Amino acid sequence: MTYLRSRLSDVFPSPSKSFLTDQKTFASAVLLSVISLAAIALLAQEPQSERPSAPVQQNVVTVPAGTRIPLVLTHPVQSRVIHRGDDIYAQVTAPVRSGDQMVIPPGTFVQGTVEKLDARGGRGQLHLQSMAVIFPDGYVTVIPGPMTLQSDEGYAEKDPGNARVMTGVALPLAGAGLGAVIGHAAANTTPQTITASLPPGCVGTLPGCLSSSMTVPRSAGAATVIGAGVGGALGAVASLIVIFSSHHFYLDAGAPVDMVLPQEISFQQSEVSKAVQQSAGEPVALQTVAPRPVPPPPPPSPANHGTCYTPGTPGTPPTVIPGAPGPNGIPGPPTVIPGTPPTPGAPYPCP
Repeated sequence: MTYLRSRLSDVFPSPSKSFLTDQKTFASAVLLSVISLAAIALLAQEPQSERPSAPVQQNVVTVPAGTRIPLVLTHPVQSRVIHRGDDIYAQVTAPVRSGDQMVIPPGTFVQGTVEKLDARGGRGQLHLQSMAVIFPDGYVTVIPGPMTLQSDEGYAEKDPGNARVMTGVALPLAGAGLGAVIGHAAANTTPQTITASLPPGCVGTLPGCLSSSMTVPRSAGAATVIGAGVGGALGAVASLIVIFSSHHFYLDAGAPVDMVLPQEISFQQSEVSKAVQQSAGEPVALQTVAPRPVPPPPPPSPANHGTCYTPGTPGTPPTVIPGAPGPNGIPGPPTVIPGTPPTPGAPYPCP
């Protein structure tokens, strides 16, 4: 019986033992499949990494830093009126290129936000916070600042303002009036003393020398004219200092300015192509570049009309008083009272 039972178990295995064998077989198959798939993925990726990547299509064009952009102002810039945060407006006057390609066509508008304004000599400097390049179709590219626009030499004109101009006009007049008052007062308060002696040049008292002195006022007219001239000249010098010491300036519309890009800027290739094509077919009207301002001629030097003289005084002759008769009937020496000598006229520039 024992032998028969063992033979039957070999021919017909138990259900539990068969189930365990099937599980092990299934797990081995799954593990083998996972390993095979991982190996296939690695083999597929390896040649792909060694394969060169296709070039990316270029859809932007870049203008490098340091490129000069010539501009012309379309609106005047007055430093007395424009302050930080205000806008200035200009147009590009010549093509801006990147290599052989035109990127910014003439007539493109530019709008800048002001940081501060100053002038050096005859050049105006516009320091900007940022600037926007505006194509005719409305495409806008913003260039972050800071950046500086500088005008050509001689276009920044002094702008002293109405108050300084009025002060400059008033100073010569006030100086001339004050000088005339001072000259007239000095002539009346410092009289001139005239002394005459007989015989001429003698020094001493009677009977050897007879002298007489007379105090006469100076010529008030001459002193007034001289004082007015000196005061007016000083007032004119002060007027020039007041007017030309102003740091404000004025750039008229049409003044040429240019800038150098502080950093590179990029544009959409499609927008650049469209703007260049439109510029060739229907160009935008350009602001006319104004001629360089001509400084006013210097004032003519005063003409020399010679020297004039105020009327002098003719003087008076001496008065001779006969001497009293002596004991023998002979008259004594006469008494002579000298007259006043003539006074010459005071010189002054002829009007």
